[in-house]
Amino acid sequence: MSKLISRGPGPGPWISHVRRRSSLLSSRLEEKPFSEMEMSYIKQGEEALQKSLSILGDQDGWKMETEVENGDKVLSKVLPDVGKVFRLEVVVDQPLDAVYSELVDNMEQMGDWNPSVKEVKILQKIGKDTVITHEKAAAPPGNIVGPRDFVSVRCSKRRGSTCVLAGMATQYGAVPEQEGFVRAENGPTCMLLRPLPGRPSQTKLTWLLSIDLKGWLPKTIINQVLAQTQVDFAKHLRQRLARTA
Repeated sequence: MSKLISRGPGPGPWISHVRRRSSLLSSRLEEKPFSEMEMSYIKQGEEALQKSLSILGDQDGWKMETEVENGDKVLSKVLPDVGKVFRLEVVVDQPLDAVYSELVDNMEQMGDWNPSVKEVKILQKIGKDTVITHEKAAAPPGNIVGPRDFVSVRCSKRRGSTCVLAGMATQYGAVPEQEGFVRAENGPTCMLLRPLPGRPSQTKLTWLLSIDLKGWLPKTIINQVLAQTQVDFAKHLRQRLARTA
């Protein structure tokens, strides 16, 4: 896997490798005694992963939205079947295991350190890779967007030195739309984690963000909020990891 990562700047080879390995895992999951509903969630998670990797694998058409002095940058492109998607690219001065643990193992603690998240709750675990979550977003400054919540299926895969955390909106009967919140939709979305070649104490994080916030909101406001959300996420993640290291 490290050889695949170091061949060049484009993510094509290692994305193809993860995609193949993920497909093999899907075929093996078919053999396990999951219920029909559980299998549908597993397949949704796989679909989110495949779509996300396909989007990130296409390097054409990305435009710079913002770049921070420390090198963090957010790019975007418009896809005909998805809409506008955003891509955060940052380097975190922590090893991959620490970043993975915070984002996956400690997922429900995200509201403790990320001001844009009010609460993350795991509703159901399916196998070792798939979970259903309910997330309440905190209102941004000025409350220009208003309270949103999300019900998502999330899929985490770890292949050698590459981790993929993917997700998309789903239906979950136990959590209908709630009063005071607009039910927004994620996806496809994912985070890719890789150690920097030759520097295992640092992790390259790429976050593909695709959200339909619903409601009547000007596109200029949506674009500004989403790009800033990604920049702020990187800042607060670093602070969290520095405290827990």
